[in-house]
Amino acid sequence: MKKYLVSLVRDYGVVIKAENEEEAMRCAEFFIGGEKDLSNEKDRKEHQFQIEEIEMTTNDAIDIEENEK
Repeated sequence: MKKYLVSLVRDYGVVIKAENEEEAMRCAEFFIGGEKDLSNEKDRKEHQFQIEEIEMTTNDAIDIEENEK
């Protein structure tokens, strides 16, 4: 079988409780890894936020090339 390098673009909708919009954006950017909440209890207490829902909204392959390695 051949190997391929596939470039993906994924977008997520995130429902998050936070003190304000800036904190919500910052925490969502930092603590979301794929469709997973990467924060722990210490992070949530320290930054005062709670991620409630993560949903992938876009999943597109934008490029593909044969990988010779």
